[in-house]
Amino acid sequence: MATPELTSLRSTRVTAAHRLAKRSFRGKERRFLAEGPQAVREAIAHPGGAGGRTLIELYATPEAAQRHADLVAAAREAGAPVLTATPEVIAEISDTVTPQGLVAVCRFLDTPFEAILAARPRLVAVLAHVRDPGNAGTVLRCADAAGADAVVLTDASVDLYNPKAVRASAGSLFHLPVAVGVPVADAVTGLRAAGVRVLAADGAGDRDLDTELDEGAMAGPTAWIFGNEAWGLPEETRALADAVVKVPIHGRAESLNLATAAAVCLYASARAQRAPGGCRSVTKT
Repeated sequence: MATPELTSLRSTRVTAAHRLAKRSFRGKERRFLAEGPQAVREAIAHPGGAGGRTLIELYATPEAAQRHADLVAAAREAGAPVLTATPEVIAEISDTVTPQGLVAVCRFLDTPFEAILAARPRLVAVLAHVRDPGNAGTVLRCADAAGADAVVLTDASVDLYNPKAVRASAGSLFHLPVAVGVPVADAVTGLRAAGVRVLAADGAGDRDLDTELDEGAMAGPTAWIFGNEAWGLPEETRALADAVVKVPIHGRAESLNLATAAAVCLYASARAQRAPGGCRSVTKT
């Protein structure tokens, strides 16, 4: 097994990568870290934008480089430097307690909100006041799985590139357009102007998700606004929506957590849109 190229925790490269754990440095450099083979695979495959390919460089322990030789080869083929490092160096760069031996430095890949609107989205998740990075990443993953066209993080929400959010997205960050820093009122106005019905998901909603489905109200383009984990959506945000919808609790549970509620709502929309007469239906009615 080859001797690691990076052994010092004080090297310029290691220091630069380690600083990306902080939001201020991520914003300044417009770079973030993606850890583990799944995230690295997605970063390699992502084409990037005007600034170049998404993957800038890859760090790996010799063991991980050997175990994931296909990813190392793909990264080099994509033109990204691959540097081997000691486990101590990888631990210094990594945000996890037990690093998997692969850490990629990537370019920011968020999409302007105007570009999302121009694409005429049919299913969008809007995260308003979501502060927990794990929840934000999980909702992004749910949106990806449900076939959403985009995700919007409002200016009051957590940083998209927080390492925990990147990790919780399980690669979905690289799959669909995500806009960041959009004021919630602007998000609602823009989506509505694009022909999208805006629904606020809230346990105190006056509309029921089952009723919405039964009445065929969810077959068209829809955006769901999801709020803070602890206190939901403020009244001023609920007032912006076309309807405030609750997920019915048929059992004795007090409530659903954010990611679970988001999954239920997004999949309900996805099914309604693909049914005959829905905006994604391929069946003539």
